[in-house]
Amino acid sequence: MATVSLNPYLGFRNTARQAMEFYQSVFGGELTFSTFEEFHASEDPSEKDKIMHSTLVAKNGLNLMGSDTPNDMEYTPGTNFSVSLSGDNAEELRDYWSKLSTGGMVAMPLEKAPWGDTFGMCVDKFGVSWIVNITGK
Repeated sequence: MATVSLNPYLGFRNTARQAMEFYQSVFGGELTFSTFEEFHASEDPSEKDKIMHSTLVAKNGLNLMGSDTPNDMEYTPGTNFSVSLSGDNAEELRDYWSKLSTGGMVAMPLEKAPWGDTFGMCVDKFGVSWIVNITGK
């Protein structure tokens, strides 16, 4: 049977390596990088060490991808999307929340929501919006 995956792909301006290493410290897993230089993706020498593509694959199945935006492309950090983490493993999700919100901004504290779940929203230190929802019992 064929499968299809939906994976968040995050764009950065010169901070993809640091951001993805941070996410690896949050989620664990294997992190791979490809640079602009490796794939001859730019003739600009200042871009040779930029990240053309990175993938983080965590043991629990979580996949996250990211790259640096080339200098000649417009880069505007978005406020029109969030990455959502949800499930019933409260300990694991609270640990993610703690790491993601540290050094960032808590938009809505992780607490009991009217619908019975534990819910929170934060923006991490790289400007990425996260939603955490722990399923109520």
